[in-house]
Amino acid sequence: MTIENASYRVLFVCMGNICRSPTAEGALRQMLADTAPDLSVFIDSAGTHAYHVGHPPDPRACRAAQRRGIDISSLQARKIDAADYARFDLIIAMDRLNLAAMKEQAEQQFHGRIKLLLEFVPEFEQQDVPDPYYGGASGFEHVLDLVEAANRALIAHIRESIV
Repeated sequence: MTIENASYRVLFVCMGNICRSPTAEGALRQMLADTAPDLSVFIDSAGTHAYHVGHPPDPRACRAAQRRGIDISSLQARKIDAADYARFDLIIAMDRLNLAAMKEQAEQQFHGRIKLLLEFVPEFEQQDVPDPYYGGASGFEHVLDLVEAANRALIAHIRESIV
């Protein structure tokens, strides 16, 4: 599916696009295939910084995702650009720092499209998906737990938005 023929477009964004946002992208893609194949959703991810442009996801993120049947190994990091704010229906930040960076970069008319991932699960007390980069394997598992819970709610949001 291309971005042009999708009914809905979602962009996940973290800082470097090698841990959290590619994990969220892969997890949503897999969850849609498993539970909502009728939805035509284009999914992508990006970073607010260009630290890792062109690189694959962190190997620890790949291993954690693979243990849950999610393959993110073919993804490549990229930096969000100004055109993304118009191209995507929903732009999802992994944390408040990246949310603020995007709202600073985006034109005011697109601010309503920019949300925090954990806004979709208001029962969670935390607002940020923590960056597991400097931690151990358990941090990547925790990211997947948060992402999977939020993506279930996100699918319901997408379904309501398309109808």
